[in-house]
Amino acid sequence: MTQAKPSLSNTPQSPHAEGVELLPEVFRQTVEHAPIAISITDLKANILYANRAFSSITGYSCEEVIGKNESMLSNGTTPRLVYQALWGRLAQKKPWSGVLINRRKDDSLYLAELTVAPVLDEQGEAIYYLGMHRDTSELHELEQRVNNQRLMIEAVVNAAPAAVVVLNRQDRVMLSNPSFCRLARELMGEDAGSEALVALLRENLASHFEALEQQGKAFSGKEISFDLGGRSPRWLSCHGVAIHVEGEQPDVFFAPGEERYLLLTLNDISELRQRQQDSRMNTLKALMAEEELLDGMRETFNGAIHRLQGPVNLISAAMRMLERRLGDKAENDPVLSAMREASQAGMEALESLSGSIPVRMEEAKMPVNINQLIREVVTLCTDQLLAQGIVVDWKPAMRLPWVMGAESGLRAMIKHLVDNAIEAMSQNPGRRELFISTRVEHQVVRMEITDSGPGIPPELTLKVFEPFFSTKPPHRGGRGMGLPMVQEIVNKHAGMVHVDNSYRDGCRVVVELPFSASS
Repeated sequence: MTQAKPSLSNTPQSPHAEGVELLPEVFRQTVEHAPIAISITDLKANILYANRAFSSITGYSCEEVIGKNESMLSNGTTPRLVYQALWGRLAQKKPWSGVLINRRKDDSLYLAELTVAPVLDEQGEAIYYLGMHRDTSELHELEQRVNNQRLMIEAVVNAAPAAVVVLNRQDRVMLSNPSFCRLARELMGEDAGSEALVALLRENLASHFEALEQQGKAFSGKEISFDLGGRSPRWLSCHGVAIHVEGEQPDVFFAPGEERYLLLTLNDISELRQRQQDSRMNTLKALMAEEELLDGMRETFNGAIHRLQGPVNLISAAMRMLERRLGDKAENDPVLSAMREASQAGMEALESLSGSIPVRMEEAKMPVNINQLIREVVTLCTDQLLAQGIVVDWKPAMRLPWVMGAESGLRAMIKHLVDNAIEAMSQNPGRRELFISTRVEHQVVRMEITDSGPGIPPELTLKVFEPFFSTKPPHRGGRGMGLPMVQEIVNKHAGMVHVDNSYRDGCRVVVELPFSASS
């Protein structure tokens, strides 16, 4: 048996701002036409009143629900703890808000975002319960869909082998995946953090960063390399794109402001570059072997010329002295004739030897990475280093400007220095350590090659750069052309080379090569 709707005639009349009192009918119509489902129940949750929105959401007419318990809407799948919390709050005469799973008249389910509040009399005792709820099924579905998409995107990004990072305008890392964090640790060390890698990327990609920030111009496939000393160099292929998002502050709701973030994707192509480098090294070994053979031939010819020049000069001097002594009788003197023939033969031999010296082709200058050349030379000398038990400590500058020079000549120069260091340490029965380092200093690329050999006496640090001078014992076959060739190559590049006299634990050779400020 249905009950009549409770009268709202006793509802207090609320004064208007101008003193006009609202009639009870106004309150009744307001509740009746409210867009949110409203119901009033007794203290046992039996429905005494329900508005139109209640019927619209549940599918039940007012006549069908009056006198029925609110539990008629329950689907039975809402956890018991939720109802215990609801009734616990009402017992304390306090409102409760939460979500229930309700069932409509047509058995379809919906999420009800519900607020239940006790209606108190003048003595503060609860006499009714006021329930208000709305259908949040679509909102929940949308939130779950967005959340699921976010989880899937995060899973894809986190599982991606490529390093991904999102930066704000201040280069602060807003989002990064595990691959980026791992790359930052490997390149910058455990304590440096992601910001250090971002700073290094900005330094190497300065112009591309600027175009991306100011014009939103994306870039793709920009390769940069990092030399890590003893380990293999790392090569990264970098991609950048601008992300435009609207401001989140309330004051820009009607006039959305735009914020720009930078999305960087870094692909590690070190393995591909290493394979290419291995193939290149095999070719380079053959080329350098040919160059060393030609250098050896040049040294042999120059040594022969140097040794033959002395006797020829002595013969010429003796011949001139004899001519002055004999005077008019010089033309018929058999000894003088023999000396003239010997001098002529010596001069012809010198000319023939000079003409037989292999000519080094002039090499065009191009941008050269000194770190890369050092690594190539150390790789080529690996067998020698291992055979001599030499430990190599290689500390390259993380970012080194390009040097305009002849690549083969500079590589040969470094090879001579390393070979000299290996030869020097082979005479030392103690520790055998080779230290190589590069850095930028006063607009020059400074390279230091230090060995733990016997060193060079201070009085010989200039003489060792003279042709055919060697500190090696004669039985070791030192021709004395290594350091002179080094100086010749360095001079062609407007650089400087010297032996550091202040170093006492071996020998340290310092090479300084200028680089262009634009590099």
